[in-house]
Amino acid sequence: MAKIAAESRELFNAKSKPFRDLVQKSLDKEKSILNLMKSDNSGIAYKKLLLTEEMIYITTLYLTINNLSVEILGPKNTDALNEGRKTLYKAIIYLEEIVTNLIDAPFSEYEDNLKEIQNIPLSKRYLVVRKLGLAIDLILEGFGDNTKWKWSFTELQGRYATVTKNFLDLKVAMQDHFNPRSADYDTTVMYVRLIKRLLNESADGYRERYELSTRRIDDMRLAIQYLLALRRIHLLLNEKDEAEDIKKKAIVWKEKMEADQKKGTSK
Repeated sequence: MAKIAAESRELFNAKSKPFRDLVQKSLDKEKSILNLMKSDNSGIAYKKLLLTEEMIYITTLYLTINNLSVEILGPKNTDALNEGRKTLYKAIIYLEEIVTNLIDAPFSEYEDNLKEIQNIPLSKRYLVVRKLGLAIDLILEGFGDNTKWKWSFTELQGRYATVTKNFLDLKVAMQDHFNPRSADYDTTVMYVRLIKRLLNESADGYRERYELSTRRIDDMRLAIQYLLALRRIHLLLNEKDEAEDIKKKAIVWKEKMEADQKKGTSK
């Protein structure tokens, strides 16, 4: 048995080495881009988007290493999954530095940031956020339900929802969304649909984390912020009934939060 285990470990090391080498190559590329940004501040936003995509790619390499571990050794490779999780945070941070991390805010507050990346087509933006979302889903799946990181993923998914929303030029999107003749019509409709789903899931996620884990008022406040961000989208789309429903829901949640504060059942 010991011999079989040693052989399996040797096989895993051999098969995973090319992917570990690719990880190192990408990390070296990240370092080079960061050094370039220090000496040349032109196109910083575009360079940060390159870094975002590189981090997503690195995450897929860590996922492959984990899959090899499961296939050859049996158990998941928590080291690879943890590195993938941390790399996803880096991907989101790079995006936040481009488009801000504002949740419930009018588009005008971060519109200038998007001017820095105005040449990036909608199709590219949609592809990036979908790839990022898939990487998050696969890391979550890799860890499984019974993980100590369960509630920290609420933050990761919330921040993902925020940058997905902020990555879209809402002024342009609201024109294309109501113009079936626009070349970006279909992509815009799908992108907006994704934003609404992610904001709703993030609101529910923070509410659940508050109720079942932390009892932290900050979590409940974030849940309400995501609801109100979703309401803004409904209003832009002239979905008045949906916006009113969200408003009522946010009021109920706020009243619950304030009641918990008075009872001393929150932190």
